[in-house]
Amino acid sequence: MAGSRVRWRWLALPGAALALWAVAHTGRTPAPDAAPRPSATQDATPSASPDSGATTARPDGAYEPVDCAAAVRKYAAAAGVRPQLLMAILHNEAYKPHDPALERAWQRYKPDAAFGVANMHRAAFDEVKRGRDFAARKWEELPDDRNLAVEAAAWYLHDLDRQLPAHWPAGHSRDELLALGYNAGAGNMLAFARGIAPGTQAQSYLDRLHTNWAAAKRDIAR
Repeated sequence: MAGSRVRWRWLALPGAALALWAVAHTGRTPAPDAAPRPSATQDATPSASPDSGATTARPDGAYEPVDCAAAVRKYAAAAGVRPQLLMAILHNEAYKPHDPALERAWQRYKPDAAFGVANMHRAAFDEVKRGRDFAARKWEELPDDRNLAVEAAAWYLHDLDRQLPAHWPAGHSRDELLALGYNAGAGNMLAFARGIAPGTQAQSYLDRLHTNWAAAKRDIAR
């Protein structure tokens, strides 16, 4: 969920991580604990109805946040959060490639890395899944299951929202504070609500949220 890095930094992945990614793609050595990709990735058109929560796969395996529009509508409604906010966060978190093999290769190099299209860390996922329909799911499944990643992000925003006070002195809107909480954690979100100015990283995340806001609105309408 640390979304302040820009996409180009992933071009500088260490050689070891890139080698792991190449091995996973060539199939010469199976990646340990790697779950198979969902069958939907083989078809550009999902068989489920548009509002079923199914993501739209691309033939080349590439990813764009709009692919998750149906899932965003479904899980935002279930969690009681604004779908435009959830979609804008997916745009913010699309700064790195969301290829399952590459995510796992990077995680081997950096064990505390985040997983899935919403870039969720293990501790956050394990906390947010408690008592929810996906309580039996594992963090390691996030790279392969975009719907699960979107569902977890929606409920994480729900939980952050419940921690906000009824009123706050800062000039940030509810959506802005929730986005800041998604990026920087609940404690920092509450500090920003009290009037503490966001730091450079948090402000960059907020600026990109504003940049992505219109695109998020278009995406959820598709």
